Order: sequence, then structure tokens, then C-alpha cells
Amino acid sequence: MSQFFSLHPETPQKRLLTQTREILERDGVIAYPTDSGYALGCLPGNKKGVERIKRLRNLDDKHNFTLMFPDLNAIGTYARMDSAVFRVLKAHTPGAYTFILDATSEVPRLLLHPKRRTIGIRVPDHRITRDILETAGAPLMSVTLIAPDDTLPMTDAEEIRDRFGAQLDAIIDGGACPMEPTTVLDMRTLPPEVLRQGRGDTSAFG
Repeated sequence: MSQFFSLHPETPQKRLLTQTREILERDGVIAYPTDSGYALGCLPGNKKGVERIKRLRNLDDKHNFTLMFPDLNAIGTYARMDSAVFRVLKAHTPGAYTFILDATSEVPRLLLHPKRRTIGIRVPDHRITRDILETAGAPLMSVTLIAPDDTLPMTDAEEIRDRFGAQLDAIIDGGACPMEPTTVLDMRTLPPEVLRQGRGDTSAFG
């Protein structure tokens, strides 16, 4: 059965953040709150964890995986972009956007789209998420937690424990999350192509 940590939404407890980091470092898989519902996450190099997440979500190899970051500082290590693209990211982070970019060789092959070799990039506008990422000292491989019989993200940690507790190492309870998914932008051309309209405003892109 998974551990269940209730974190304060404004001042997350350092002790629980440290325990979350230790679980991730032991190749654990967690459910955690974001600004667009709860997500499943593990460290990018955790091959078994990625496979567990794929099974839990019934995902195939063509799924676009996302890397979560607390800020823009380390993104250039994992994704290719020029200064114009970086300015767009800077103007729209933190926020409910997923940016599709060409991946660098630092991204494990398991996370790449088999044909496009792209990766999703996120800088969420959520205090608990950012504190988890900062404490971990690394990005998280992440996918939205959507139950197999549903189409919307799960937003309640207690329900996640009831349905998936036996399949996870930890559930981070940060209270209710927004249900609307992120806006997905393909940043390989400018202006970016809107692949999915979600919470993030796209009026700046024409």
C-alpha cells in the first residue's frame, strides 16, 4: 500500500518533501497535485517506474511524455530551443502549458516519441509541485492521472488512494486540483501550433 502525505498548499512540510524525494530516489512512482489535476511521476531514468506508469495508464509507445521542472533553468539540458522560443516559454511560465520541443540526448529513449523524438516540457503554477521538484533536484517524468474509464484528470487524493493505492509508492495530497488539462503547444515552429486548447490562454498566438 502506498504512503499518503498531506502537504500544506502554501507551506509544504519539508519533512514530507524529503520523504517524497527519497521515495523517488528509490525508483518509486508517486501521484502528486498540479495546476491541471493530479499526475503520476517518477525520475526520468527510472525505467521500471516509467513502465509501471504506462501500464497504469494503458499508454503505448507513441504517447508524448512530459518532463516537469520547477523553473526554466535546466530545460536547455533536455530540450532544444532558440532564444525566440525561450522568450515564449518565459512569458508563459509558470502556467498550465505543455510545450512540445525536440529532445536532447539527455532524455532517455523510453520517454521519446518513436518517430518525432520530441518531449513535453512543463513548469506548473502550483506551489506543492514546484517544491517537490526543487527538493528532488531533478525533473520528473510525468503524465496526467486519468482513470482508464474516464477522460478527465483525477482531482482528489483520497479517490486516488482508493483506486490506485496498491499500485503507487506514495500519494501526495495537496487538496483539490483544477480539472481542466493543460494547453499543448508545438514549439518547433513559431508561432506555435496549438495541439490542444486547455487552461492556458492562447490569445497571444493569433
